[in-house]
Amino acid sequence: MAALEPLSPAGGAGEEAPDEDEDEAEAEDPERPAGAGCGRGGVGGAGPGLCGALGGALTRRAVTLRVLLKDALLEPGAGVLSIYYLGKKFIGDLQPDGRIVWQETGQVFNSPSAWATHCKKLVNPAKKSGCGWASVKYKGQKLDKYKAAWLRRHQLHVPVAPADESPASEGEEEELLMEEEEEEVLAGVSAEDKNRRPPGKGPSEPAHPEATPPGKRVENKPRAPVRYCMLGSRDSARNPHTLVEVTSFAAINKFQPFNVAISSNVLFLLDFHSHLTRSEVVGYLGGRWDITSQMLTVLRAFPCRSRLGDADTAAATEEEIYQSLFLRGLSLVGWYHSHPHSPALPSLQDIDAQMDYQLRLQGSSNGFQPCLALLCSPYYSGNPGPESKISPFWVMPPPEQRPSDYGIPMEVEMAYVQDGFLTNDILHEMMLLVEFYKGAPDLVRFQEPWSQEHSYLDKLKISLASRTPKDQGLCHVLEQVYSLLKQGS
Repeated sequence: MAALEPLSPAGGAGEEAPDEDEDEAEAEDPERPAGAGCGRGGVGGAGPGLCGALGGALTRRAVTLRVLLKDALLEPGAGVLSIYYLGKKFIGDLQPDGRIVWQETGQVFNSPSAWATHCKKLVNPAKKSGCGWASVKYKGQKLDKYKAAWLRRHQLHVPVAPADESPASEGEEEELLMEEEEEEVLAGVSAEDKNRRPPGKGPSEPAHPEATPPGKRVENKPRAPVRYCMLGSRDSARNPHTLVEVTSFAAINKFQPFNVAISSNVLFLLDFHSHLTRSEVVGYLGGRWDITSQMLTVLRAFPCRSRLGDADTAAATEEEIYQSLFLRGLSLVGWYHSHPHSPALPSLQDIDAQMDYQLRLQGSSNGFQPCLALLCSPYYSGNPGPESKISPFWVMPPPEQRPSDYGIPMEVEMAYVQDGFLTNDILHEMMLLVEFYKGAPDLVRFQEPWSQEHSYLDKLKISLASRTPKDQGLCHVLEQVYSLLKQGS
């Protein structure tokens, strides 16, 4: 059985997009036809162009972000531009030279159309254009409104649009109507829902995430998950930390290819491990695979007492874990990791890692051998209560006709086996974990309030309670562990 390699740290931001022609109005809008630019005749040859002259015939396409910035209709700033498309929101910075920097990857775009087309193709690869001025918003208002205001200011006879409409061009209106229908199909909006929607209003944007609970370190905004059907082909520009909703086997008319039974002590230990730090943690799962009954039994969790990216410590930790597996007569059957403040859903990076691990565990054997992944989300504000969300998943390979697509993250059903008591080695492992994270800057401060009713230590105890064996003979040892946590943080 091949060993799982230590997880590597998250990848960095995407590289900056190569610059296109930087002439002010010449190349900023890829949709602009020849003849509408600086130094060329206007539409129909009626004038010398735009260089210093406003009296010639102007089209809407001659107005660029740089022109609007120069006339103070817009101001440069971070996060002032946004696109909302098929449930996905993109945020951009407006530069003083009129360029757009996409915050998620750092890529630079020369026009709203270029940015909108790129972003929409990430969600829907079949997208041909982005109708940028009608779909990019500046501080919540469509850019087309600012363009129309500029044209009116210079008395170019642009009619005033109603307050809730944008003066989109004829082609943009058709494109936007197609987008609305497309969004309804992919989002599963029924005709009844559509009829209930107020006329003239599109799908509402998502509400702001809940406020950070007291005592929690302020982190990046929660990652909004996307559905697998919206991913399309693999794209290097896509953020590897994009979360993906899992798919049930029933939804695709398939049976789960293996059964899973998991020990309550496994969930107890990995939940405890995940609570200790605001950083992601990782560990391995030991158990047995019965090929006759197609049953995967997960019996033990093995936390990695190492930091992600610390190859030297990880190698020693893995060797120790494999020795423990061997001595207990267990096989490596999977892995777990945490998303401390995000939903318990796999990211694109997790999906690729799981697909790789599944192939490694199968090795050269012709027989099927599953590899289970568990995700634990202890501090996600969307969890219904103090109890952590622990989600199992498995990755189905992409269709043969589309081998470059991402694997499909599948929801796995598990049978929960309540252990009779906590074993001494689990309590010992808990003490080792407390010692490992003692004094770390990302250690959770358990004496601080998690909510108005509970401290972080209270929250931990409540989450572990449902996974604690009925035999409370070692309850005093648990209280010692909790006391050390409170002192150490």
